[in-house]
Amino acid sequence: MTNLITRRTLLQCGAAAAASAALGNLSSAQGSPQRTVVVMFDGFGPGYFAQSKMPVLEQWKRQGLFKQVTGMMPSVTNINNASICCGVWPETHGIVGNSYFDEKRGVEDYMEAADLLLAPTLFERAARVGVKSALLSSKAKTVTFLLRGAEIVLTAEEPTPEWVAKLGAAPPIYSAEINYWLMRAAIDILQHRPDIRCLYVHTTDYPMHMWAPEAPQSREHLARMDDLFGQAMHAAPDAAFLLTADHGMNAKTRCWDLEKVCAGRKVPLRKAFSAGRDRYVKHNRGCSGAAYVYLKSPQDAPRVREILRGTKGVERVLSREEAGKEYKLMASRIGELVVWGDADTVFGEMDMEGENFTDGLRSHGCIHEIDIPLFVYNAKGAPSSDHFQHNLDLARWLYRG
Repeated sequence: MTNLITRRTLLQCGAAAAASAALGNLSSAQGSPQRTVVVMFDGFGPGYFAQSKMPVLEQWKRQGLFKQVTGMMPSVTNINNASICCGVWPETHGIVGNSYFDEKRGVEDYMEAADLLLAPTLFERAARVGVKSALLSSKAKTVTFLLRGAEIVLTAEEPTPEWVAKLGAAPPIYSAEINYWLMRAAIDILQHRPDIRCLYVHTTDYPMHMWAPEAPQSREHLARMDDLFGQAMHAAPDAAFLLTADHGMNAKTRCWDLEKVCAGRKVPLRKAFSAGRDRYVKHNRGCSGAAYVYLKSPQDAPRVREILRGTKGVERVLSREEAGKEYKLMASRIGELVVWGDADTVFGEMDMEGENFTDGLRSHGCIHEIDIPLFVYNAKGAPSSDHFQHNLDLARWLYRG
């Protein structure tokens, strides 16, 4: 598959947004739906909130709605981002990981092309009721598949010259600082574009991959983010703020290359890969706690199951049908076998069959990173607490009329 939007198109989108902002579009928003900021705080597991001083989020918790909910499996970014943005299960929107295997072409590819997303986005729903929206992300991969319907599209990884002139050069993608730059862009839109009534802000989880919740660097990152959330509230006191995450994070001690594991036992696979594999390999070396496995022959299934179940750290091995039904995944886009690791184990491409991490490698993807917090603050007409069971429920109720 090829992306429906090119990097050049993204630059043009950002330039058009900046030009529009320069015109000072101060048209009245009277009578419009409430202005809403949706924050997908990548990697913000419950431990990070518990270990950090975040007075703004504490206010949202105290004065709004707060719950611990569950995300989608595999607990990786793209499947959860799509679920939150579209408000539907993966069996409907079709995104099943950060990577997928195109069986017809026999090629593994990143799952970030717009034509792979099969459900309307939050921005398309908003546009149908006359609401203009903005999609802002630290990561360029997000805007390539979620952009449909958004008036403003901005990635801090590749900002336009107009945004650089406004906010300064964006920090590197492998930094905590890029999240601060992104939030400053969101605040700028809240201050100068009152006609934009819906903002979707997606950060990067690089800080969570680097630092445990109790680390001073993590606490500094979250304190800075909390302060920026407060600045956003000050810029838009009328706005609703909705926040959740895609997954949590755990330190891992072992990794398996499942292709090499099976080949070493005389059962070669067609393909096995980490469902969390994406372009940002410095985060986690492309390793995650979930893997999709494709067989050379259906007759190999019993033996491959036996091998995988006997591999230390493999918690579950499911058939395509079992995984699709239990986790509401689009079965045609997942492996013939689906593998979940335990809290200590990830899967990926290795130079050897397996490797132990003495210093720990922080990652996600399995069931042990599925719990995340959810906040709803100052939202008029929001559903009751019972409505919010999963992260996909965060904005599912918006613009449905």
